[in-house]
Amino acid sequence: MSDIQTRIEQFRKMATDDPENELGHFSLGRAYLDAGMFDGAIASFQRVIDLNPNMSRAYQLGAQALLKKGEQQLAVDLLSRGVRVAHARGDFMPRDEMAKMLKELGAAVPEFKQAGGDRPVGEGEVFCARCSRVGPKLPRPPFRNAQGQLIFEKICAVCWREWVGMGTKVINELRLPLADPQAQKIYDQHMLEFLNLQ
Repeated sequence: MSDIQTRIEQFRKMATDDPENELGHFSLGRAYLDAGMFDGAIASFQRVIDLNPNMSRAYQLGAQALLKKGEQQLAVDLLSRGVRVAHARGDFMPRDEMAKMLKELGAAVPEFKQAGGDRPVGEGEVFCARCSRVGPKLPRPPFRNAQGQLIFEKICAVCWREWVGMGTKVINELRLPLADPQAQKIYDQHMLEFLNLQ
């Protein structure tokens, strides 16, 4: 079985075993997109958006799959929604990439209002990159490296606890031996996607 087929099988199992696992559906969508299986990719990214409408990369990659199928108007509609979500969340890289795609398609780029939380960030709080809300900050960075510092500065304690639970599932379902650098890389990729820090 090819590497891409192995990935599809792993992520399909992850998404089937836990239908609410947005990360499983997102990873499956990416694997389908890489394999040129655009119908599967579109369905997977739509499921991600249904589960978490704030995951801006799902709009971007879903639109790419729609364009590969020649569904330009559906792609424009998805990009228009996605660019607003990305802007509201402060996901400027996906926002700018989707805005560029809209321009290349000759479509209007939505006007942006000032992004920000529903209240100011106070002492011991953070505006979370995952949930787009002000929430309690972690007491300290979870790792002693740049990635740990990024999580400390951008992710609330509530979303971090969610990732700890999801991370355990990723390790178990993908059977990742974290002493292996390649397995650690896969784990980190899932973590950054879940936390919306890509």
